[in-house]
Amino acid sequence: MEIQIEGGWKEVLTPVFNTQEFRTLVDFVKQEYKTKQCFPLGKHIFEAFNQCHFKDLKVVLLGQDPYHDVGQAHGLCFSVPEGIPPPPSLKNIFLELEKDLGIHYPKSGNLLHWASQGVLLLNATLTVEAHKAGSHQGKGWEIFTDKVIQIISAQKKDIVFLLWGNYAKQKKKLIDISKHKILESGHPSPLSANRGYWFGNKHFSQCNAYLEKIEKDPIKW
Repeated sequence: MEIQIEGGWKEVLTPVFNTQEFRTLVDFVKQEYKTKQCFPLGKHIFEAFNQCHFKDLKVVLLGQDPYHDVGQAHGLCFSVPEGIPPPPSLKNIFLELEKDLGIHYPKSGNLLHWASQGVLLLNATLTVEAHKAGSHQGKGWEIFTDKVIQIISAQKKDIVFLLWGNYAKQKKKLIDISKHKILESGHPSPLSANRGYWFGNKHFSQCNAYLEKIEKDPIKW
């Protein structure tokens, strides 16, 4: 199977694509998309990579699973296409952004402008069956995305990793903390945020302060 992915990512990930584990995953995904309704659309499965080129990478934001309702998932974690109302976690992200940087609550939940500035919006699992949260977990995607994180850690320097929630925090062990910046907090979901684990983390300003410190352009959140 020829993976349609940005050239820089293709170069570093080709050894992963050539593994038996990944071929087994591809067979599973093909069969699911052939027989069931799945998200995102096939052409958007690797959208996070295609919209954030490897050479431009500055920030990695880790999500867990694509949205599983119609019209929401488009290959970027936490993001929704134009015209789709922001889900609860994204609403809380925008509220923290407003508090942290004074940015007015965005009209659109599409985070494509983050990706185009070097923010990899990476879900641990890149596909899901419609209306069945977590349905494609444990099928091989996590093996692939863990390797992505390890490759970034090994081949890049001074990347900011945003680890929101316990699931994302588990990925810390894959990252060389001596050469990268890690920012951890609770998840922006209402359950976590309403318990005081999300609001006030100031990750957006902290991320930009670090990027400016290493003489990179800050993200226009």
